[in-house]
Amino acid sequence: MTDPISDMLIRIKNAQAVQHPTVDIPFSVLKLKMIQIFVKENFVSDFKKLKKNNGRMIRVYLKYNNENEPAISGLKRISKQGKRIYEKAKEIKKVKSGYGCAIVSTSKGIMSDKEARKQKIGGEVIAEIW
Repeated sequence: MTDPISDMLIRIKNAQAVQHPTVDIPFSVLKLKMIQIFVKENFVSDFKKLKKNNGRMIRVYLKYNNENEPAISGLKRISKQGKRIYEKAKEIKKVKSGYGCAIVSTSKGIMSDKEARKQKIGGEVIAEIW
């Protein structure tokens, strides 16, 4: 697998397309931090770390509204392996006029775009979710 972050985003997108209640993602610290931000921003309901026979996994509990529409309407990988995107704190744009969230890798760790602007820290914009 060449891009594990894109793989995680696609797994979530595909699981919500067929209305699965959960999706299992191979474990990494970066993915775990991103999922924690998704929970904090109310895009997924919860997560749990699992240990299966082939390694560690993260089970993500997906969130739907009363009409069974997913809480996540879109995901987009911004910074790719071939082209990294770095932005200063003032240049980080709001996703969907503030309804979405961008995941930013800063010198102080992985955080949402709101936190990065609040702390006035720029960094690599990893992905957007809305």
